[in-house]
Amino acid sequence: MKFKPYLLALLPALVLLGSPAQAAKLKPQNLKQLISESESILSGQVQSVTDGISNQGVPYTEVTIKVNNAAKGQHEKNSIYTFRQFGLTKPRANANGTKLLAVSPEGFPRWNANETVIVFMHKAAKLTGLRTTAGMANGKFVVQGGKVSNEFNNFGVFNDIEFAQGLLSESENTMLKTTGAFSATDFMSLVGKAVSEQWISNGKMK
Repeated sequence: MKFKPYLLALLPALVLLGSPAQAAKLKPQNLKQLISESESILSGQVQSVTDGISNQGVPYTEVTIKVNNAAKGQHEKNSIYTFRQFGLTKPRANANGTKLLAVSPEGFPRWNANETVIVFMHKAAKLTGLRTTAGMANGKFVVQGGKVSNEFNNFGVFNDIEFAQGLLSESENTMLKTTGAFSATDFMSLVGKAVSEQWISNGKMK
């Protein structure tokens, strides 16, 4: 496989990111940061996860999500949202007997077909079109049994955020005090209101 020059410049950073030490340093992102850094926020079911090598020579994982609801971005219910993030799903054997080890680095979210997710999607990179979730693994939440949590069991999601008095419902206030997984319905509702009512820009969420 041949990498373009600009990709060669990018790879050292990605390799560093792939080390366990670097992954452990992935900073928690709170909800305000996730919303601010997202181009799209949507919930849905992962339909397929495949990988490959792009025409630019970049290894990628391609994820397709059937949209159920969108809090940010123009995504209709039951529409298909497809994106590619850097790296393969697993090492790939080459015809010459060698292995291509360019899997998605540690810190990137992992994807599984049929899982239900809420994702905060960063905008695509200009050169490659690749994208992943805002805050990397912080920005992918898996829904199970009506509860939602990210790879870090929601650690730090509501840290250092202030909401205007009277803004949240009783159940939303309870969610802010919850450790671990919390209600997917309350979480998506809060995110939807925060975006549509512009809580961040008008200072109601700071």
